[in-house]
Amino acid sequence: MTDAAPLDELKTRLIERARALGFASVGFASAADDPVRGERLREWLAAGMHGEMEWMEARADVRQGPQAMWPEARSVIALGMSYAPGADPLALEGDPERARISVYAQGGDYHDTVKKALKALARWLIEQAPGTELKVFVDTAPVMEKPLGESAGIGWQGKHTNLVSREHGSWLFLGAIYTTLPFEPDAPHQERCGSCSACLAVCPTDAFPAPYRLDARRCISYLTIEHKGPIPDEFREAIGNRIYGCDDCLAVCPWNKFAATAARHRAFLPRAELAAPRLGELLALDDAGFRRLFSGSPIKRIGRDRFVRNCLIAAGNSGNSELEAPVRSLLADSDPVVAEAAGWALARLTAAP
Repeated sequence: MTDAAPLDELKTRLIERARALGFASVGFASAADDPVRGERLREWLAAGMHGEMEWMEARADVRQGPQAMWPEARSVIALGMSYAPGADPLALEGDPERARISVYAQGGDYHDTVKKALKALARWLIEQAPGTELKVFVDTAPVMEKPLGESAGIGWQGKHTNLVSREHGSWLFLGAIYTTLPFEPDAPHQERCGSCSACLAVCPTDAFPAPYRLDARRCISYLTIEHKGPIPDEFREAIGNRIYGCDDCLAVCPWNKFAATAARHRAFLPRAELAAPRLGELLALDDAGFRRLFSGSPIKRIGRDRFVRNCLIAAGNSGNSELEAPVRSLLADSDPVVAEAAGWALARLTAAP
């Protein structure tokens, strides 16, 4: 199926099918590589702004565009699932008893949900166009989902570097299908940030050296999820009570006022125990307890030690003397990073007036 008319008809039906599978946004882009984006990526990596994420550097050559990975690709189907929060993501800021978990991690693991829907859509497409070849991706391959989403018209990369949608704000999980079908590309989305810089101003650690440029080494999401060792002292107080990720730059985006929770996929509804967890209970987690609590959650992948390290930083920032006992119990933890964080937190708590 390569004629324009049948492909246009297939494109329309594919959009309908994608929406039936839970995707809130669908767009089409060319699979051609983008040398400009490729050069920007190389500059970013050369500046070391990816921190310890060696996997970004290791396959940088295939990140520059779809055809760098798969030369046979002719077009890209970019898709987004909404996880728009029903409550204010900043509501727990400064709470001495509660911890803050990024909105995206309060429900089911998006990798599983998005990939399942992508595979179902791919099977449908192969049935409609036998002989079609395709590949599906969600976050775990060297694919630049955000630039592809912009090229496909489902949103634009905002000054915080994340995709922003006029209909869904900053709350989209992204996936992509590369295919040998030459679908007509949609128009790229125009940048709509204007003079607004709310996302840059709100960042607690000044992780944006310039608009549209993120230094991951200073980003709280990176520090609490990707960074493996002790969290640098200069960022600890700014982390506050965030124990997994950070929503600040997303939450203040004015376009979020159009993001209806009705579009949110039900798999991403927050679990009650993760929406406002108690720090004291989290500090008591051993490995088995951590695995039980975060079964089916993206949080599980960072492991108990890194997670408890984050909780200790939050405890040290809390000023809550009731956390002294659980913090003290971790001073002799078998993981030296956890033990060091416990010493830092205890010193902060006992020094509090």
